[in-house]
Amino acid sequence: MSQPSIPFIYGIRTILEALEANQDIQKAYLLKGGASPLFKDLEQSLRKAKVPISYVPTERLQRFTQANHQGAVAEIAPIPFADFEESVERIIANAKIAPLILLLDGLTDVRNFGAVLRTAESSGVDLVVLPQQGMAPLNRDAIKTSQGAAFSIPMAKVAHIKDAVMYLQSSGIKVFAASEKSETSLYESDLTEGIGIILGSEERGINPSVLKMVDHSICLPQRGQIASLNVSVACGVILYEVLRQRKLF
Repeated sequence: MSQPSIPFIYGIRTILEALEANQDIQKAYLLKGGASPLFKDLEQSLRKAKVPISYVPTERLQRFTQANHQGAVAEIAPIPFADFEESVERIIANAKIAPLILLLDGLTDVRNFGAVLRTAESSGVDLVVLPQQGMAPLNRDAIKTSQGAAFSIPMAKVAHIKDAVMYLQSSGIKVFAASEKSETSLYESDLTEGIGIILGSEERGINPSVLKMVDHSICLPQRGQIASLNVSVACGVILYEVLRQRKLF
């Protein structure tokens, strides 16, 4: 089934989170006869935001997605991306704590992408940096998995992750690469200064040319037979070690 060309999101909580983040919602499609308390909350919030609403049968909603839409789909404007260099300059100038920037080198799974955004937002990452090519799209599934983080965390795109690494280093921010090939444990590393952390793709990891540029590479110690963790799980472990070292909880 071909998908509509207009960007859209689905799920009651996802749409509510978009409204709370002042995302530009152009139109909402709600299940005719929907009556749950959360559904009514969404109706009220959409009306307050003056979003046009169409009440439709479930067959119409399924044209948008076969996933669990919970009786709610909304057309949205594309999520904007910030300028990378301007964002870094602003972060450094306004920093009350050491900057924390996350770079994603070619994640391909949209749900991993969404989960990483959710973890990054919850752990206070200042900026998420993405390559313009070879990256999972910020589509409805990624947005839903992010639980609203896609609407609130700053994101920027660069032509290549190498460009971002060089700029961060020239700005006094050390860059760490998370790689199972590293011999240095995450827990042996000083993460208290301003840093950028690179996570690689699910299959190939971080590009070798990028690995050669970083200041440090780190690994997560493991005791089992599996060679590496899921990227979104590894992201959570690393970012919360940053918070622990910085005594932010």
